[in-house]
Amino acid sequence: MKKNLTDILIDDLYKQMNEQIPEAVVMQAKKCFLDYLGTGLAGAAMVQDKAQKYLDFFDTTQNEATVVGFKRKASLHNAVFVNGYAAHLTELDDGHRFCNVHLGTTIIPAVLAVAEYEGLKGEDVLRGIVIGYEAAIRLLRAIQPSHKNRGYHASGTGGTIGAAMGIAAALKFSKSQMKDALSAAIASVVGFLEVLEDDSELKPYNVGRAGHDGLTAAYVARAGFKGPNDMVGGKRAFFALMSDEYDETSLNREKDGAYGIEMVYRKPYAACRHCHAPIEAALNLKKKHNIEIWDIREIDVYTYKAAVLGHEYTNIQGITSAKMSTPFSVAVALATGRAGLNEFLPQYIEDKNIIALNQKVKVEEDKELTALVPNKRGAIVKIVTNDGKIYIERVDYPKGEPENSMSVEDIEEKFISLAMYGGRTEEEAKRIIQQAWNIEGGLSELFAML
Repeated sequence: MKKNLTDILIDDLYKQMNEQIPEAVVMQAKKCFLDYLGTGLAGAAMVQDKAQKYLDFFDTTQNEATVVGFKRKASLHNAVFVNGYAAHLTELDDGHRFCNVHLGTTIIPAVLAVAEYEGLKGEDVLRGIVIGYEAAIRLLRAIQPSHKNRGYHASGTGGTIGAAMGIAAALKFSKSQMKDALSAAIASVVGFLEVLEDDSELKPYNVGRAGHDGLTAAYVARAGFKGPNDMVGGKRAFFALMSDEYDETSLNREKDGAYGIEMVYRKPYAACRHCHAPIEAALNLKKKHNIEIWDIREIDVYTYKAAVLGHEYTNIQGITSAKMSTPFSVAVALATGRAGLNEFLPQYIEDKNIIALNQKVKVEEDKELTALVPNKRGAIVKIVTNDGKIYIERVDYPKGEPENSMSVEDIEEKFISLAMYGGRTEEEAKRIIQQAWNIEGGLSELFAML
């Protein structure tokens, strides 16, 4: 009998789970892990008051898993939710440009909490990360960009699947358990891009909830609840309902044997990834030509279609709104020479000079750049000065893409900066780095540091 699409995917994920992971892929998983920890520590500082209030609504005696950066534990589900929410709030978490998804902040909080609760080893965490990313990437590649065009937030939908399959791999589920976990996760997927509008704080909610629901799906499968036969390809299943068109060949492993996690990007700038190519182009122009903001008459940003709608506005309503706005991101980068967490705080959002410069930025589609997506997600920035000089810069692969990757030193520097933002000393940050690079040596000391 011909295998259905769910079985095709599960058979290969199960096989991949039981293979030895190549050393380079293990290192990539460690980079993702450290990157998540940094965003988690910084995000905890950003959402401390609201998250503490949320956690206090529940039974505080359920000390099942560490809430990163909060000096407390919580129930497994609440720890996963808060850890995912806080980390994504920074807008500095990793992603995948072919899938339009953030992976680390949905998958890693879930896998890490289960590892603490179940007493797993570092090797189990790394296997869970690799397979969680793999599952989400394969399914999302099959349905993008149709999935996003329909208004779905892939970090909420695909993130739920990645979290469930990451846990399944960490706990070494049987093949039938993996299939049931996938089915339960797909039954749980939700996430709407309307959360990007206004100064909404629910974009990270989609991420935290994805980890939370992926956790439930994994344990439902572990308890023996059975799913339908083809939750991926059935007539009322994932592909049929989540997209207008799909490519089922994306369910297959890459022909060269590459792992999905090898194609993730990391973020050096604390804004939506669609803003990164314009930010980098603006920073390059500022550095090359010593441009001062009072010399600027107008700024034109030309980019691909998906980076225009919902990112072109100049009416900044708060921190979240600023991080989604290409005009503000470009303006603050030109004004300060940076685009980190601090540059999206109220002191800059309310700065009259930056807001005035933000009003001078126009964002338009360039059809040639649109045609290059998803292989390249680039931008062209043109600055016209008051004396009529024109400066133009193009960026096809902003820093952090696999083709323009962040080095180990870059990743460590980013982590230290984020950890210190979250209240750690530089010495404490360096100790956490050492634990992350040597996760196979044990997790107990790391949890104590978090």
